[in-house]
Amino acid sequence: MSCACCAPPPVTARTAVLTRRIRLLVGVTIAYNVVEAVVALAAGAAASSTALIGFGLDSVIEVASATAVAWQFSGSDPAARERTALKAIAVSFFALAAYVTVESARSLLSGVPAEHSTVGVVLAAVSLAVMPGLSHAQRRAGRELGSASAVADSKQTLLCTYLSGVLLVGLLLNSLLGWYWADPVVALVIAAVAVKEGREAWRGDHCC
Repeated sequence: MSCACCAPPPVTARTAVLTRRIRLLVGVTIAYNVVEAVVALAAGAAASSTALIGFGLDSVIEVASATAVAWQFSGSDPAARERTALKAIAVSFFALAAYVTVESARSLLSGVPAEHSTVGVVLAAVSLAVMPGLSHAQRRAGRELGSASAVADSKQTLLCTYLSGVLLVGLLLNSLLGWYWADPVVALVIAAVAVKEGREAWRGDHCC
């Protein structure tokens, strides 16, 4: 269900174009995050990095969120599936927040720094460059189409951008200065933002 300010426009040629665009953007999001998850999880296991493993699992959650939007727009009446898609996206936000919180606490309490990971640094830098544009394009199309779920998923992608930045800074500070606590501390802030976004998605407050 879309909120009042996200009321969908009449079905027109433009609506069809925007629907196809969202499908394409969601497909790209899913494909990129599948690759990102595989690389991050492998690199995280090799370096014993909870931050990298958490980033990989975040990519899995992003795939779940994008899949919910893909499912919504695969039907003949996407608006009828909007509320269910929003609930799925909200759950993905909550799952991300829970995992980041637990792993950040474990990292802070253990005090054991991860090994340097060149692959992790490169992956975080690439994601930091790719994700903002992808999020902006999806948010713009979602707003014009009046789809609260597409807007919510774009915020999930934007949150991945923040996590990419946190991961990059954390990996560099850990490698260069031995500041193992930098990444989990900032990640806790990201977790708080994820909870906020999850609550908005659950209520359907992602207005355009």
